[in-house]
Amino acid sequence: MSSRDAILGRIRRSLDVSGTDATRLAAARHRLVETPVNVVPARGQLPDAERVELFVRKAGDVFASVARLDKRDDIPAAVADYLRTRNLPQAIRHGSDPRLAGLPWGREAQLAVTVGPSDGKDLAGLSYADSGVAETGTVVLTSGQDNPTTLNFLPDHHIVAVDASTIAGDYETVWTNLRRRFGAGAMPRTVNFITGPSRSADIEETLLLGAHGPRSLHILVVG
Repeated sequence: MSSRDAILGRIRRSLDVSGTDATRLAAARHRLVETPVNVVPARGQLPDAERVELFVRKAGDVFASVARLDKRDDIPAAVADYLRTRNLPQAIRHGSDPRLAGLPWGREAQLAVTVGPSDGKDLAGLSYADSGVAETGTVVLTSGQDNPTTLNFLPDHHIVAVDASTIAGDYETVWTNLRRRFGAGAMPRTVNFITGPSRSADIEETLLLGAHGPRSLHILVVG
């Protein structure tokens, strides 16, 4: 018996089920196919401009910093400004996302730009979010070569661009959009929901940023 079989066996015994109950199997299949919607808070159900403002406010509440940009071409200057104001080296790493690859990085002559997953030696990483969630100020990132998950967790400083048009009011809308875009059985390996920088208060209830990931999250809201 494998470890997996042993664990699942203990779970079945604790639930007093056999794993072959037709009713339970039908309920599980129905949930996977129908993807029923959970309760959706009213907080994020706002007109477009107000929804983006809520996102910005909620992101600030969880210790993320936010900058508003008019267009994507403003991203290189915003990245350079962030690094400069925090006395960081003018160096940034991002994935192969075409939205980042096509930016006018040459305008920032002192900024060194590298492409690919982080090996843990980068101080700052840049990702392009799939979307945002207004009700909590969360950015949603899908894994893959375009935006490697290592950039979400290894650099000390994580800069995330998100299009204002992709900021949804709630999590259910984000999941619906992801399922529609990727299709059944083709979701990314990982979907990361990031709400503020990494933090913990496990020790004497003292808040520590960077406990298990970046200690700084900077969001660029584009548009």
